[in-house]
Amino acid sequence: MPRASAERPIANHDVILKTKGLALGYGRRTVLEDVTLEVCRGQCWFLVGPNGSGKTTFLKAILGMLSPRAGTLWFHPDFAHREQIGFVPQRCDLNPTLPTTVREFVLLGLAGLRVKRREEGARLAWALEKVGLAGLESQDYWSLSGGQRQRALVARTLVRRPAFLLLDEATSGLDWPATAAFLHTVSELNRLDGLTILFVTHDLAIAARHATHAALFSAGRVHAGPGHDVLSAANLERAYGTPIALP
Repeated sequence: MPRASAERPIANHDVILKTKGLALGYGRRTVLEDVTLEVCRGQCWFLVGPNGSGKTTFLKAILGMLSPRAGTLWFHPDFAHREQIGFVPQRCDLNPTLPTTVREFVLLGLAGLRVKRREEGARLAWALEKVGLAGLESQDYWSLSGGQRQRALVARTLVRRPAFLLLDEATSGLDWPATAAFLHTVSELNRLDGLTILFVTHDLAIAARHATHAALFSAGRVHAGPGHDVLSAANLERAYGTPIALP
């Protein structure tokens, strides 16, 4: 029977997410089969693969939006209720005609949490500092550049103080300087603050440069492991059907 459990691991207490023989799908359609991987604290995972290969489906399962059809989706007890899991979407669906300060936007991330006013301010200041937006809390959110708005999205997630950060195509539509600044922010969160990262992207060069580990989605299957092993020329050619040279 498929299950999503929170039993304590027998070994390796650093494992926070584990799948074994996991199958996911919608209705009668199976999207992913036999997904087996382990994500440990402090790792930086990149999920890559052709369009429609199941990356977003896998994210939905981690976020509790999709139940396993078969196999196991296991979380460390600290993450079983997903309160320490933060999600950064590709874009913000906030109404652009609604005047919103950076402070108001970021504090939306506290929805559902009971936080005292003093702690609220401390969390806001910490989150903005982490993404390089300190001092901009009174600024109109829509006056920010595209790259700054993406970093504000990260701040909106960080204000909940997650330990596991999921990002779905978070650099889509950004120019290279903004992308570089955004990736630097994510890298620092991983390296200095110990956040575990799971980043979905179509940019293989970004994945090759930043991933400690990678999951390559193709034809309903997932090849997962250390980044330099998974993102080999042979594996990428099999997944995309054409030779791919990484820088």
